[in-house]
Order: sequence, then C-alpha cells, then structure tokens
Amino acid sequence: MKPDSTNFRRKLKKIPSVDELISYCMNQFKIVLPHAYLKKIINSELISIKSLIKEKKIVSNIKEKVYETIVKKVEFENIKKLSSVINGTGIILHTGLGRAPIDKNLLLQGINDIYPYSNLEYNIINNKRGERNNHVNYLINSLAKSESSLVVNNNAAAVMLALNSFAENKEVIISRGQLIEIGGSFRIPDVIKKANCTMIEVGTTNKTHLKDYKDAINENTGMIMVAHTSNYKVVGFTHSVDLSDLGKLARKKRIPLIVDLGCGALADFQNLSLPEEPTVLSYIKSAAGVYSFSGDKLLGGPQAGIICGKKTLIRKIYQNPLYRSLRCDKFIYSILEQTLMTYITPTKIHKDNLSMLLFQRGSDELEKIARKILKKLSPKIIKKYAIEIKKTEVEAGSGSLPVKKISSIAMILKDRIRPSELARKFRLASPSVLGYLSGNYFHIDLKAIPPHQEESLIKVLHDVLI
Repeated sequence: MKPDSTNFRRKLKKIPSVDELISYCMNQFKIVLPHAYLKKIINSELISIKSLIKEKKIVSNIKEKVYETIVKKVEFENIKKLSSVINGTGIILHTGLGRAPIDKNLLLQGINDIYPYSNLEYNIINNKRGERNNHVNYLINSLAKSESSLVVNNNAAAVMLALNSFAENKEVIISRGQLIEIGGSFRIPDVIKKANCTMIEVGTTNKTHLKDYKDAINENTGMIMVAHTSNYKVVGFTHSVDLSDLGKLARKKRIPLIVDLGCGALADFQNLSLPEEPTVLSYIKSAAGVYSFSGDKLLGGPQAGIICGKKTLIRKIYQNPLYRSLRCDKFIYSILEQTLMTYITPTKIHKDNLSMLLFQRGSDELEKIARKILKKLSPKIIKKYAIEIKKTEVEAGSGSLPVKKISSIAMILKDRIRPSELARKFRLASPSVLGYLSGNYFHIDLKAIPPHQEESLIKVLHDVLI
C-alpha cells in the first residue's frame, strides 16, 4: 500500500461517526431536525470533506474542522424551516412573509376550538352529519349582507370554481382593461382557460361601455366577469361600466355575473383614517350575482377564498365536484371564524385583528416607539451606525390599496463599508429582521412590527451592532 493511501486512510479514521455528529448538533447546538434528514445532510457534507482531505486541502485538526463544517451546514439547513421573523419592511400584507399577520390570541383560540377533535362536519343539535361551511357562512352573510357564501383555499380557486360552475365549455365576457396579472405571473386569462372557458374580451384597455357587453352576449355566453384592479389603477381618459348597470344587464339576459374583488375589505377604511377602499358590502349592494375575495389580505385572516352572493348561484358552485378538492380544512375555518368575529362594526375592529391594528397605528405613535427603542441602545451604537428616525411612506402589500401610500416611521442605520452586509447580519439574526436598503442606509420600518416583537427587535439590535 502506498504511503499516501495509508496516510489518507489514517486521516479518515479521525472523522467522527454520523451518529456522533448527529448527537453533537442536537445536544450542543439544540438543533431539532428529524434524524433521517440530519443524516442525509451530514453524509452529503462528509463526501465533500473526504475529497478535501484527499486533495490535502485539510491536513490538520481534522476532527475539529469536521465538527465546524457540519454544524455550519446543519445550521444553514435549519434556517430553511418556517420560523418567526420581524417584518421591518413596512409592508403589512407581505406575500413573502405570509401576508396578513395573525394575532397569537386569535390563533390560540382557534386552535383550542378544534383540539383535539371538533364538530367540523357534525351537527351537535340534530345528531346528524353537518357542513363545514356552516361555521363561517352565518358571519360572512351578516357582515357582507349576502344571501349565501362558501369558502375555498384561496381567491384564485374561488374565481376558477365559479367560472367552471357556470361557464364550462362556454364563453366568459370580460373587459380588456381588467385582464390583470397578480404575483407570480398568475393571470386572469390563464384562470379562465384552466376553468375550461373561452374568454371574450370587450372594450379597450382604457374604455369599456355597456354596449360592448350587450354586443358580445350570445347563446354560448356562460358568464360575465368583472375583475377589480386591486393592484394597479388606470387613470386619465378612461371609462368603465357601473356595476349596477352591468348587474341589470346580466339579470335581464339571465347570465350570472361574477365580481373578483381581489383584496376584499369588510372595514370602512375611510372612516378609520385609512386610504379609501370599496367595501364588500358596497359591491354587493350593486346586486351582482357572485363575489369573491381573499381572506388573507385586508380581511386580516388566513389564506382563503371567500365566495358570496345569490343563494341559488352559491348552491350551484357548492355542487361542483371541484369544490371538494378546493375546500379548506378545520384550521382555516377556525382561524377564519375568529377573524370574522373581530368585525364588531365596520368602524370598530377588535384589537385581536392584528392587521387592522397595524394599519391604524399612525406616524406619531410609531415615532414614540422608535424613540423608546433608541433609548435602550447605547450612545456608542447610535453614533457608530448614525442611527436616525425618519418619516417614510409604505405600501399595504399583496396588491391591496394600489398606488396609495401609508405614512410610517423607520429607523435608519448607516454602514460606511457595506450596507448589504449589515442587512445580511440582520437577516441571519435570531429572530431574523428583514428591512430594506435605500442609498447607503439600512431601514427598519416600524409599521408592520407588532408591539410584542419590540423587545425582540431591541435584543437583535444589540446582538448585531455590538
């Protein structure tokens, strides 16, 4: 046997066993991952380590270097799992961060209501099988003043289900100015196509008239669709058809009318000193047939698609076999029920609706919070990073309240060398703090940071900046 080969084998023997490495990661660094997953990570990394030893790129302190390499890799993989973060972007309905934040009290109450079993599809009074939708439709119908309602797993599913229920192998009429695209290149035309419907465009990008709809209606028309442009606005030389007039036309022709509201607001934003947004109730008063909107945007609840409208139309949607594949589970129903209960009146929202609580916090309140945080930082840190309080403007997020800015307050930190490195340090902190860069400054906006995370933010500021 060659000396190099013998030397290589001797060095390999210094590598700890997989079981030893698993134990080290779990006991010393409190990393809790399934053993099978840890084993896969470690084995993969050991292949690279052995190659480095063979190439003589690792020649000494092999055991220590193996432990160090493995721990770094495992810690990196551990970051991938779902974890709580501090949202310093200022965007309350941040799609990347789960959209609407949900209050812990509301979550706990929702979980308690279904633990360990619940009456999800059981009617306790009648001792018969029940319907899961009954746990929320009474609230939706009361708040939106609709005849009936249904819940599926998101608004895109709600739209597709409604289209498929009434216009499968038929035509769907929609204005060219409403062929919107939402996040992830998800487009209305694609939804219509996947619902097995033929899209008929009417009008122009900026102007659509009632006559355009009238002229497009024929014996193969299955539905008229209206999509609320919730993530952009067309201004200037424009015209759109009043929804009540379109509703009259649809009823006269006996064609269902579906309105995709997008974000869907139950609160009266204008009377809450927030940017104006038409309420679901204001749309329903126009007497269209079917409406759909998101549960995890302006409503402030979990991901869900809410369908409401005429009882006969909702019944037909319910009977569509696709509904079963798109319906929600007990967790969504429970949290959604708790969220809907927070709407005491359109202008009085319970504090457990965390999204609405954050939206309503003004700049004066946020500035007080910022100054309180700065008081808990050492003068040396403040001076070193030139930390200042700055007035900002933020967006609601998730396509809600488009082109409307919301006043906020941010703490700005300057790193004279690499601002991006400062941002990286905050991202990799525990908990992770996500802000944004503007110029040479790293911004931590306070708009979307709930009160219970303020102390955690202070701790991270100390850990990162000291």
